[in-house]
Amino acid sequence: MPQDDFYTKMRAGLSALLRQWRSLGQADADQLALILAETARVAKLGTPDATPSGATLEQWSQDQQGEMPLWAPRTAVFLLNQMPARPTPQSDEEACAWAYCWLRNRSFDSLDAARAALPAHLAEPLDEALAAAWSDQQGLRLV
Repeated sequence: MPQDDFYTKMRAGLSALLRQWRSLGQADADQLALILAETARVAKLGTPDATPSGATLEQWSQDQQGEMPLWAPRTAVFLLNQMPARPTPQSDEEACAWAYCWLRNRSFDSLDAARAALPAHLAEPLDEALAAAWSDQQGLRLV
Protein backbone atom coordinates (compact mmCIF):
# COMPACT_ATOMS: atom_id res chain seq x y z
CA MET A 1 0.00 0.00 0.00
CA PRO A 2 1.51 3.38 -0.97
CA GLN A 3 2.31 5.82 1.79
CA ASP A 4 0.15 8.94 2.09
CA ASP A 5 2.53 11.25 3.93
CA PHE A 6 3.77 14.61 2.68
CA TYR A 7 7.26 13.49 1.76
CA THR A 8 6.04 10.53 -0.29
CA LYS A 9 3.50 12.70 -2.13
CA MET A 10 6.11 15.40 -2.73
CA ARG A 11 8.61 12.95 -4.24
CA ALA A 12 5.90 11.55 -6.52
CA GLY A 13 4.90 15.07 -7.60
CA LEU A 14 8.35 16.26 -8.68
CA SER A 15 8.02 14.67 -12.11
CA ALA A 16 4.63 16.38 -12.58
CA LEU A 17 6.34 19.76 -12.20
CA LEU A 18 8.69 18.86 -15.01
CA ARG A 19 5.82 17.60 -17.18
CA GLN A 20 3.96 20.86 -16.68
CA TRP A 21 7.09 22.87 -17.53
CA ARG A 22 7.58 20.77 -20.67
CA SER A 23 3.95 21.12 -21.74
CA LEU A 24 3.87 24.91 -21.29
CA GLY A 25 7.38 25.66 -22.50
CA GLN A 26 7.49 26.92 -26.05
CA ALA A 27 10.55 25.11 -27.29
CA ASP A 28 11.69 21.60 -28.15
CA ALA A 29 12.82 19.21 -25.41
CA ASP A 30 16.54 19.94 -25.83
CA GLN A 31 15.95 23.70 -25.63
CA LEU A 32 13.72 23.31 -22.56
CA ALA A 33 16.42 21.22 -20.87
CA LEU A 34 18.99 23.91 -21.68
CA ILE A 35 16.70 26.67 -20.34
CA LEU A 36 16.13 24.68 -17.16
CA ALA A 37 19.85 24.08 -16.55
CA GLU A 38 20.94 27.63 -17.39
CA THR A 39 18.19 29.13 -15.22
CA ALA A 40 19.24 26.87 -12.32
CA ARG A 41 22.79 28.17 -12.62
CA VAL A 42 21.90 31.86 -13.02
CA ALA A 43 19.19 31.89 -10.34
CA LYS A 44 21.42 29.84 -8.01
CA LEU A 45 18.83 27.08 -7.64
CA GLY A 46 21.37 24.36 -8.20
CA THR A 47 24.52 23.54 -10.07
CA PRO A 48 23.86 21.00 -12.79
CA ASP A 49 26.97 18.96 -13.55
CA ALA A 50 26.03 19.09 -17.22
CA THR A 51 23.16 20.37 -19.28
CA PRO A 52 20.69 17.50 -19.64
CA SER A 53 19.41 16.40 -23.01
CA GLY A 54 15.77 16.55 -23.98
CA ALA A 55 15.67 12.76 -23.56
CA THR A 56 16.95 13.10 -19.98
CA LEU A 57 14.32 15.75 -19.25
CA GLU A 58 11.68 13.34 -20.62
CA GLN A 59 13.04 10.56 -18.38
CA TRP A 60 12.90 12.81 -15.32
CA SER A 61 9.34 13.78 -16.25
CA GLN A 62 8.32 10.13 -15.95
CA ASP A 63 10.26 9.42 -12.73
CA GLN A 64 7.49 8.62 -10.23
CA GLN A 65 10.04 8.15 -7.44
CA GLY A 66 11.30 11.74 -7.69
CA GLU A 67 14.92 10.69 -8.03
CA MET A 68 15.97 13.37 -10.53
CA PRO A 69 18.35 16.08 -9.29
CA LEU A 70 16.35 18.54 -7.18
CA TRP A 71 17.63 21.56 -9.09
CA ALA A 72 15.37 20.53 -11.99
CA PRO A 73 11.95 20.69 -10.26
CA ARG A 74 13.09 23.65 -8.14
CA THR A 75 13.91 25.50 -11.34
CA ALA A 76 10.66 24.37 -12.97
CA VAL A 77 8.73 25.97 -10.08
CA PHE A 78 10.80 29.14 -10.43
CA LEU A 79 9.93 29.32 -14.14
CA LEU A 80 6.28 28.24 -13.78
CA ASN A 81 5.70 30.99 -11.20
CA GLN A 82 6.75 33.57 -13.78
CA MET A 83 4.59 32.35 -16.67
CA PRO A 84 1.77 34.61 -17.83
CA ALA A 85 -0.40 31.48 -18.21
CA ARG A 86 -0.50 31.30 -14.39
CA PRO A 87 -0.19 27.51 -14.15
CA THR A 88 -1.34 25.73 -11.02
CA PRO A 89 -0.72 22.23 -9.65
CA GLN A 90 -2.83 19.54 -11.31
CA SER A 91 -2.80 17.06 -8.42
CA ASP A 92 -2.24 16.82 -4.69
CA GLU A 93 1.19 15.29 -5.32
CA GLU A 94 2.18 18.11 -7.65
CA ALA A 95 0.95 20.68 -5.10
CA CYS A 96 3.15 19.06 -2.45
CA ALA A 97 6.15 19.17 -4.79
CA TRP A 98 5.41 22.77 -5.75
CA ALA A 99 5.18 23.81 -2.07
CA TYR A 100 8.38 21.93 -1.24
CA CYS A 101 10.25 23.67 -4.05
CA TRP A 102 8.75 27.05 -3.10
CA LEU A 103 10.20 26.71 0.39
CA ARG A 104 13.54 25.43 -0.93
CA ASN A 105 13.88 28.27 -3.43
CA ARG A 106 13.55 31.08 -0.89
CA SER A 107 14.07 31.67 2.80
CA PHE A 108 11.00 32.45 4.91
CA ASP A 109 10.73 33.30 8.59
CA SER A 110 7.23 31.88 8.92
CA LEU A 111 4.49 29.98 7.13
CA ASP A 112 2.55 33.24 6.87
CA ALA A 113 5.52 34.89 5.13
CA ALA A 114 5.77 31.98 2.69
CA ARG A 115 2.04 32.22 1.95
CA ALA A 116 2.17 36.00 1.52
CA ALA A 117 4.99 35.71 -1.02
CA LEU A 118 3.10 33.26 -3.25
CA PRO A 119 1.71 34.58 -6.53
CA ALA A 120 -2.00 35.29 -5.91
CA HIS A 121 -3.21 32.53 -8.23
CA LEU A 122 -1.32 29.92 -6.17
CA ALA A 123 -2.57 30.96 -2.72
CA GLU A 124 -5.60 28.66 -2.70
CA PRO A 125 -4.17 25.72 -4.69
CA LEU A 126 -1.08 25.55 -2.44
CA ASP A 127 -2.69 26.39 0.91
CA GLU A 128 -2.79 22.88 2.42
CA ALA A 129 0.37 21.67 0.70
CA LEU A 130 2.35 24.69 1.87
CA ALA A 131 1.27 24.09 5.47
CA ALA A 132 2.35 20.44 5.15
CA ALA A 133 5.66 21.45 3.52
CA TRP A 134 6.31 23.98 6.27
CA SER A 135 5.61 21.38 8.94
CA ASP A 136 7.88 18.92 7.16
CA GLN A 137 10.62 21.53 6.85
CA GLN A 138 10.39 22.37 10.53
CA GLY A 139 10.88 18.66 11.22
CA LEU A 140 14.12 18.95 9.22
CA ARG A 141 12.85 16.65 6.46
CA LEU A 142 13.52 19.34 3.81
CA VAL A 143 17.20 19.71 4.59
